[in-house]
Amino acid sequence: MPQGGGLSTRGPRNLLRQIREAMAGGGPAQGRLNQVVRIIALSMVAEVCSLYLRRASGELELFATEGLNPEAVHNTRLRPGEGLVGEVARIAEPISLIDAPSHPSFSYRPETGEDPYHAFLGAPLLRGGRAVGVLVVQNRAARHYDADEIEDIQTIAMVLAETVASGELVGLEELSEVELAPHRAERLKGQKFADGLAVGHVVLHEAPIAPEQLLALDPVAEEIRLHASLDALKSGIDHMLDGGQGKLGGASYEVLETYRMFADDRGWNRSLEEAVRSGLTAEAAVDRVRNEHRARFAKARDPYIKERLHDFEDLANRLLRILAGDKPGDRALPDDAILVAKNLGPADLLEYPRTKLKGLLIEEGSAASHAAIVARALQIPCVGRLMGLRDRLSENDLVIVDGEGGEAFLRPRPDMVEAVTQRMAMRQSRQAEFDKIRDLPAVTQDGTRVTLLTNAGLAVDLELLDKSGAEGIGLFRTEFQFMVSDELPKLNAQTALYRLVLDAADERPVTFRTLDIGGDKVLPYLEAEREENPALGRRAIRLGLDRPALLRMQLRALLTAAGGRELRVMFPMIATVDEFRAARELVDYEVAWARRRGRPLPELLRVGAMIECPSLLWHLDALLPLTDFVSVGSNDLFQYMFAADRTNPLVAERYDPLSPPALRALQYIQKKCADTGTPVSVCGEIAGKPLEAFALVTLGFTRLSAPAAGVGAVKRMVLSTDLVAARRGMANLLGSSAASIRGELESLARKLNVAL
Repeated sequence: MPQGGGLSTRGPRNLLRQIREAMAGGGPAQGRLNQVVRIIALSMVAEVCSLYLRRASGELELFATEGLNPEAVHNTRLRPGEGLVGEVARIAEPISLIDAPSHPSFSYRPETGEDPYHAFLGAPLLRGGRAVGVLVVQNRAARHYDADEIEDIQTIAMVLAETVASGELVGLEELSEVELAPHRAERLKGQKFADGLAVGHVVLHEAPIAPEQLLALDPVAEEIRLHASLDALKSGIDHMLDGGQGKLGGASYEVLETYRMFADDRGWNRSLEEAVRSGLTAEAAVDRVRNEHRARFAKARDPYIKERLHDFEDLANRLLRILAGDKPGDRALPDDAILVAKNLGPADLLEYPRTKLKGLLIEEGSAASHAAIVARALQIPCVGRLMGLRDRLSENDLVIVDGEGGEAFLRPRPDMVEAVTQRMAMRQSRQAEFDKIRDLPAVTQDGTRVTLLTNAGLAVDLELLDKSGAEGIGLFRTEFQFMVSDELPKLNAQTALYRLVLDAADERPVTFRTLDIGGDKVLPYLEAEREENPALGRRAIRLGLDRPALLRMQLRALLTAAGGRELRVMFPMIATVDEFRAARELVDYEVAWARRRGRPLPELLRVGAMIECPSLLWHLDALLPLTDFVSVGSNDLFQYMFAADRTNPLVAERYDPLSPPALRALQYIQKKCADTGTPVSVCGEIAGKPLEAFALVTLGFTRLSAPAAGVGAVKRMVLSTDLVAARRGMANLLGSSAASIRGELESLARKLNVAL
């Protein structure tokens, strides 16, 4: 048998044309399948060609064969991973063997009559990175299948995967049990990023554009289209690197350089060219190469290697959109859209219309990510850390986002949808209860007044200020304006935003936190050095002091916007008293600069510090006299206290904020502030959760800043609390050696009839 005598000598376009004609022909589906495998066997100079498809059970069923016993069709089924066919499906890569029976994975099935055949070449039918079938050719002689033949069978397998899934080759009703794509109900456990419930239909973020045409009419023209699109892709990234308009998903300069490197990857470019030259359209070539990368990288154990898949996925998606001539924002969304993404930044999320976006499911991310914070601000239910999510979903699948339990239900049964709908109705009823107490002051049963503020960072948050019943904004995150902008916001733009915030708050207090960037919040237009541990690196006030012009511009904008009104400014991540002094000097400098020029100044200026670094706990005596107020950033404070990165899902759950060490640290801060008469608030996520807020109030904190969605529930808790009795109960718990006293606090709250 001559080697290398496959499609490379017989003509790939001729074979693909014949397959297309067979698919378009009439007659029973089985007859067309038989004709297809017969054509492939002839073109590949093979004595056997067989097509296996995966059943929902995971078994691979023989659907058609040329050369094996025809009675084995639909009777031979291989268990998952069984035999060479099962191994091809498992590894999702081609296998070529000179002597198949000698391979340890070989499985003998007497009903097939494959005893005489030694040479074996199998390729997976890939859809979404999953093997949904296997195409096999075999020969009696112990021969070697060359690289061209392996390339050829991969091209054929891709065409078959798409045509079978579309129903062109076999009627979809005949494939009801074939798992061409996940279709069963599934429940995935993740992490709660934003509270709430939603039912809707899947919209894949930067969803792959399915190739409408697989086979090229003019391969030369397709290769020209491919090269032109690759050039457009690379020039677009170059434009971003040069500081032009637009950004790649909010990625940093370093990530953009990585994207550019991958766009130039010789292997990727060569694979695309070879796929087009085999007879595929440019779109089909991109889709095929993406599936191969997805299958290959999915097996990698090294997290860094697996991360590279995201780079190639994004490049492939962008290349497909360039080929299709699509522009961002042109997509039509259903009215009940549930956005599904591997990961996304705040700018990505804000591009989608709020009126249609009902929920968000993310494969990766963290509850502290800015996408999650934006989701909470927009009151969009969000669940993250859902491993393998996108490979389990197709566009327009029905899903449930359970932001209460941190779960996602894929293609749920009708009874599950009904149950969640009832829970949503109960949430609406509870919200109606919160609306009734919205304008009431938050006063405990024994007369202690608690001030409830809200966290904000977006213009949309201002709309929720009145609706939530908050008495002001305890934390306005100024970095969002910088993160969603393609370039450094000018002084006028910053001033306009801060004035808008103060106008919306009217007479209510607003506390502006200066830029908290760096670490995991890198701006694409600011050059940043690579840091081994960004969370402990040059971020927040450290970056502001290292780049005083950046911080001074922001302070100037704040002072201008607040002319004639009260201005409250606080600096994040203060670790030493000297850092606060240096930051305060910049404020004094800008005040003096404005006064010399006759510029309007705030009627009252208050400057504070965030207590987020444990080092300050032993230097409060020196810090507090210098401040007008302080605010406890519990998210970062606990992260550093417990040496557990809150953005790392492997360790984020290793500690509970309701643990004796955390609560005793908070108690110490509150006592020091009370002794010096320094106003203190808590603005971390715990301030918006009724049980955690119950602990804070019991410890003596009477100023809480919570996400808007949490204000109503916390107010209801405050109104039902007998603070004197709660403090007696808390005193007995703080000395516990347990890792958490959450259960004990819940019991105490129930005993005191606290509404949680």
